[in-house]
Amino acid sequence: MNKQVVLSGIRPTGFLHLGNYFGALRNYIKMQEEFDCYFFVANWHSLTTHPDTKELKQSVYRVIAENIACGLDYKKATLFVQSDVPAIAELYLYLNMMAYKGELEKTTTFKDKVRQQPENVNAGLLTYPVLQTADILIHRATLVPVGKDQEQHLEMARNFAERFNYRYGETFPLPKAFNYGNELIKILSLDGNGKMSKSENQLATLYLADEDDAIRKKIMRAKTDSGPTEPNTQKPDYITNLFTLLQLVSTTDTVEKFETDYNNCVIRYGDMKKQLAEDMVAFITPIREKAAELQANETLMKEIIQLGAEKANKNAQKTLQIVRDAIGLNYF
Repeated sequence: MNKQVVLSGIRPTGFLHLGNYFGALRNYIKMQEEFDCYFFVANWHSLTTHPDTKELKQSVYRVIAENIACGLDYKKATLFVQSDVPAIAELYLYLNMMAYKGELEKTTTFKDKVRQQPENVNAGLLTYPVLQTADILIHRATLVPVGKDQEQHLEMARNFAERFNYRYGETFPLPKAFNYGNELIKILSLDGNGKMSKSENQLATLYLADEDDAIRKKIMRAKTDSGPTEPNTQKPDYITNLFTLLQLVSTTDTVEKFETDYNNCVIRYGDMKKQLAEDMVAFITPIREKAAELQANETLMKEIIQLGAEKANKNAQKTLQIVRDAIGLNYF
């Protein structure tokens, strides 16, 4: 029995953080045991914001290394770099013929980017959802782990797939959002302002590459208050976030101790943060060290990337053959 195909990508911009791990990567590790998984580094997508490409190679290496260090098995899942699969670009071309300027301009992410980078409103930015669709459809993925901010793009991917099927005959399955709903964890920044970020608010974000002292300092600076004055007081978001982090990396006894202290109005946030800092160091350090070890082994990194490219290209070419047959572009 064929397994359903899962696909997800991550841009090689910024550093992976604790929110990436508990919000996505931990689930991917589980998915690779149950599904046919394709996880890729979206380096073409990153070009829409014109990063310094001199650093792009190391960023790609770092993302792959951190994914593996977190538990992704490149022999079980297909872990590849987007630009190593030319078939994606060809499918992107065909899908662009079915994408209309009006609908692309209405996407929330495009309007946000126009505000953020008014001097760099390039065609790639406008057709970002089309390339995302090509990423999904080239591997005939039916399950796509997405956050709230990407749900609109996934709906557009379904629309483009339906248009192609209507015009050229049944070719693509329709992808749908997927996650282990009861295991999704939202990690807020340590200052209580929004989520942890790969590139913004760095002093309030715990990165998987952070050194031990940086982890301790960030947690000790985390936002707290003077504590509850009445038993069993509801926690504000930023305090709830500290308890969430504690639940993720500390022992049950530790969590229960501080929960009891909070409910009895005797919580000492300084003690709680010191304990959380040490437990977080113990959690992140093995990931950081494993990722650094992998990045230092360029020969192995190249082998991993090449293996992923071979597996991804083999599957993508099968899809491209079906697409060309459907459109009528095979002349020999």
